[in-house]
Parts: sequence; structure tokens; C-alpha cells
Amino acid sequence: MSTLYLLHKPYRMLSQFTDKQARATLADVIAVPGVYAAGRLDYDSEGLLLLSDDGELIHRISHPSHKQPKIYWAQVEGDINDAALKALRQGVTLKDGPTQPAKARRIDPSTIAPRQPAIDPKRHPSTSWLELTISEGRNRQVRRMTAHVGFPTLRLIRVAIGPWRLDGLAPGEWRKETLHAPRAANTPPRQRKTQRTAQQKDQRARPTSKRRKPS
Repeated sequence: MSTLYLLHKPYRMLSQFTDKQARATLADVIAVPGVYAAGRLDYDSEGLLLLSDDGELIHRISHPSHKQPKIYWAQVEGDINDAALKALRQGVTLKDGPTQPAKARRIDPSTIAPRQPAIDPKRHPSTSWLELTISEGRNRQVRRMTAHVGFPTLRLIRVAIGPWRLDGLAPGEWRKETLHAPRAANTPPRQRKTQRTAQQKDQRARPTSKRRKPS
């Protein structure tokens, strides 16, 4: 049994509990001792951050080999077009190599709460929103992907990691979930079968005791 904390990290907050420069940290919004973040979210990004005191669970969530899909909502400069969405779906080549194909679609921003401070409409008169799903975890990957196809990201919100979603959490809010995940110590089926076979052989090899006849 493990405990997982789902936190909506606000804009301009570090994904850590201390900072020598006195910037906002997780300690400002969640006071649970002994927990660590599973992965990170950039200072200027918002959204879902998972925390736990279970090191094995943190590894399963954050390690690239497990390829947890992550869903982002990105507000980009300009009106993103079909050609850009197609390129994102096929994968783009960044400085650190090609990305895997992503899921990309336009979304309606009417249900997305405004950010404080908001995007300046004078500097950015035309913007649009897209939902991007990726299974990689490169540094500032979503921002680099949208910039590569000609639509720089102005605001970025992570809404899901694997099966976990923000689901109504406001910035700075969090909730706790208890997980009953199977442990790696469970014996694989093939090994269990081998063990049963060995036990059966051992039982057949043992001498059987004869009942005494009544005198």
C-alpha cells in the first residue's frame, strides 16, 4: 500500500521544497513530511505534479523506461494549423534527436481558468490551444516541439500523468490517494509452477508411513 499526492503546481513555482533565491516552492502549498516529487515541472509551467514517500512508486512513475503518457494543454502563439498538428503527430527532429509520434489536437479554451498574470493580449493578439500527449520526458520538450513547428508555447499546463488527472484541482490544491499496487516480490507464474513441481517431486520421494494394525 502506497500513498500518492496529486498537486496542482502553480505558475512560477519550483518543483522542490527549498530554494536559496527565496522563490516559491512546494513547501508553500503542501506540508507533508518525507515526500518527494515524481519527476518535475518547469518553474514557468503549471499543472499536475505527483509526490510520494515511496521510492519504488516514484521510480515507476518517473523513470523513462515506464513511458507514462503525459497530457499537456498548450497555449501557443498564432492559430495553429493542420500542417503543424500533422508534424507533431509524426514526430519532429529536435537538437537532441527525433521525438516519438505524439497525439495532437486543437481544444476549446473556454473551460480553462485564466492565469495570473495573464498572457498580454497586446504582445500576443492571436493565440490558440492544443492538447499534446507524449510519452517522453525531455527537458522542456513540449515547448521545443511547438516552437519547432512555428508556434511557440506561451502557457503550458500538464493535466495528466498516466491514469492520474488534475480533475478540478485549483492551483495550489492537492488531494491524497491510496494505492494497492502489487509488489515486484510477487512470484511470476512460471516460477510458481516450477516451485509446485519441485514440491510434488519432494513429496513423492518421501517415505510414506504405514498404519499400525490394531493388536
